[in-house]
Amino acid sequence: MEASDVFAALARACGPEGDSSSDFDLNPEVRPQNRTFRAAGVLVAFMETERGVDLILTQRSSALKHHPGQIAFPGGKVDPVDADETAAALREAEEEVGLSRENVEVLGILPFHETITSFQVTPVVARVKAPFRFTPEPGEVAEVFTVPFDHIADPDRYIIEGRHFRGQFRRYFTVPWGPYYIWGATARMLRVLADRLAQ
Repeated sequence: MEASDVFAALARACGPEGDSSSDFDLNPEVRPQNRTFRAAGVLVAFMETERGVDLILTQRSSALKHHPGQIAFPGGKVDPVDADETAAALREAEEEVGLSRENVEVLGILPFHETITSFQVTPVVARVKAPFRFTPEPGEVAEVFTVPFDHIADPDRYIIEGRHFRGQFRRYFTVPWGPYYIWGATARMLRVLADRLAQ
């Protein structure tokens, strides 16, 4: 698929309509009730590379208090300086990986995702206009890497696995790529995108 066709397909897949996703989708019996959520935005950014169109992901620093070492999108909670979740995602991507917001074309958003840590996350799908130098933020991002569009766009590549967590068995989506174990909220949001692309 040509890059222009990939970006057109991504734009068509966007839209806030549809069911939201959750870290508890595969474990509804352990979902807490009456939680208060904090708003957040993540940038699901795709860029042209020598092998085609790739998704930009980060590996979080092992020194972080929350989700150390996990694979994540650039992004974070909505701060007072942010107009909305999209603004938060763009600001955080600039801080975390060195992606200037002027180098980003927002294609749309996906339905929000509720995390186990009580964030309501809006995935912002975007195209990176021009190549840029990955600049991981020291102390927060251990590595910036890319995954082929074809890999994350195929629903058949997603595997349901499970482990014991805080005394309960939890199931979750995974979509591993090489040495990178992509799982949890990141994999769940990508699965939503893959399902929409498949339609």
